[in-house]
Amino acid sequence: MSIDGFSDLRFFATLMKEGSMAAAAQQMGITPPAVSRRLAQLEHRLGVRLLHRTTRRISLTPEGDMYLQDGARILGELEALEHAVTGAQSSPRGLLRLAATLGFGRTHIAPALSAFAREYPEVEVQLHLTDRPVNLVEQGFDAAIRFGDLPDSRLTARQLMANARVLCASPAYLDASGEPAQPSDLAAHQCIVIRESDETYGTWHFRQADRQETVKVRGMLSTNDGAAATTWALNGHGMLIRSMWDIRPYLASGQLRTVMTDWTLPAADIKLVYPTKSHLSAKTRALADFLVRWFRDIAARPEC
Repeated sequence: MSIDGFSDLRFFATLMKEGSMAAAAQQMGITPPAVSRRLAQLEHRLGVRLLHRTTRRISLTPEGDMYLQDGARILGELEALEHAVTGAQSSPRGLLRLAATLGFGRTHIAPALSAFAREYPEVEVQLHLTDRPVNLVEQGFDAAIRFGDLPDSRLTARQLMANARVLCASPAYLDASGEPAQPSDLAAHQCIVIRESDETYGTWHFRQADRQETVKVRGMLSTNDGAAATTWALNGHGMLIRSMWDIRPYLASGQLRTVMTDWTLPAADIKLVYPTKSHLSAKTRALADFLVRWFRDIAARPEC
């Protein structure tokens, strides 16, 4: 690849990371018309249209998506090569952008990053908390905290902690409404639904040995925040699926009770995911190793 080719890849990656011509221009220290001209020249050189453009937003064409995704891999390999040659591979430094969910990120990842920052003072950490799924490559993240299975084969995952999920409710709700014995019984119950990422809304999956059942549940309360849903369950509003990580204290105190314990739910193991690369950057590797140790120490505590 020519020098101009690498330059164009970096330009296009910056443009998509910033999300607009104006923001990219500010980041590059040039004018928005200059960004527009550079993009036009790139599209002319490649002979394809990379972006759909309106006055308010830009979006990728299929060719643009291919150029961005494969280009990020190429740039990552080049960066890894340069780091290996210069010795930077062994020294974590530079900007590291991490995405996590709102509740878990605020409660558990923020304290971990506080300790990480003390151990690695040359790494500048940006933590982005969101209730929406993120595209690591397109949005310029180095890594993200995810739960459960990894749907994207272009990502690598390091498991931080095992995390089972259970069906539970308050004793008051169970006394008033009865206890379900099998998934189909949930049709007669109020269920508190959490709207998360790309999971099918209100669809719960259960397994018992080789038997699998999927049920569509309903209820008067739903939210995108797990803490709010737990509060409603504690107040007796219905059945709830939550991670053991989140509700273990309430089970121990008797404020919530697990039900249908002979059925299992898909696990929500806690993982750090990052784009698959032949040479992982020192800062991302340092974060992964640090978080594995951090959560291993937490799991070893008696209360866990």
